[in-house]
Formats: sequence, C-alpha cells, structure tokens
Amino acid sequence: MGLLSYRAADEDDVGLLVGWHADPEVWRYWDGETFTDEEMRERLARPDVDIWIVEDDGAPVGMLQSWWEPDLPKRGGIDGFLVPSARGRGVMPAVARRLALDMLAQGWAEVTVDPYEWNERAIRGWEKAGFVEVSRGNPPDEDHSAEWVLMRFSG
Repeated sequence: MGLLSYRAADEDDVGLLVGWHADPEVWRYWDGETFTDEEMRERLARPDVDIWIVEDDGAPVGMLQSWWEPDLPKRGGIDGFLVPSARGRGVMPAVARRLALDMLAQGWAEVTVDPYEWNERAIRGWEKAGFVEVSRGNPPDEDHSAEWVLMRFSG
C-alpha cells in the first residue's frame, strides 16, 4: 500500500467508473447496478452526492461517494468499493476514515454507512475505519435490496 488519497471524480473518470461498475466483482455489491456513460455523467452531476476516486500512489483503485440529507445539521453517509486487486490491504478503511474525518471537519454532524448484513468483509472494513454498529436487520427499502446494518462514524 502506497500513498492513499481521494479526489473528486470528474468527466475524465466516466469511462473508468462505467468500467468498474460493469465488473461482476463490483456490481454484486451494488445490487447489480451498471451504467452507461450518459448515466454516469448524470450521477456525477447529482447535487446531493459527491463521487470520489480512491487512489493508491496516484493509481485509481476505487470509488467513494458521500451523500447528505437536505435538513440541518448536515448529516449523511458514504458508500464505496475497491477494484478486486486493491482489496484486503487496508486501503478502504484508511481512505474512508480520512473522508469521514474531513466531512466532520467541514461541519457535518453525523456520517453513516449502511452495508448489507451478508457483506461481513465490508462490515469489518467499516469497523476498522472507525464506524460502530447502531442497528442490524434493517429491512430492504428503496436503497437496499436486502437487510442492512446501520453504522455511525465514531472517530
């Protein structure tokens, strides 16, 4: 693991993001969602979601996104994935922790994540990043196709 960072995704990342989402080792964790270039451009333009490219020594290895609720105090969550070759090395916990700390430093009141219960690897990764379980067994809803775990960043 080299120097880890994240940066805002932009138009130049559309092909990369579309390709990542087309990989079965990525989309199986994202409810099978895949996107066209145009759909990804629309996703990048959403006013209430920021998409970030995770980099390891300057090489793109994954994506984070942060979203927020419209009401104050500002609170919301993050989601993310790594390409398979970047997994298991502590990349996501380190970068997700940095993003969560940056969000709190910018005045956010709360940062959460909501992995699926069946994704124990993600739950362990979020715990390593500083998230603690708040509730488990939350039923499927408009954003989840299976039961999920609510976790809150505790620093």
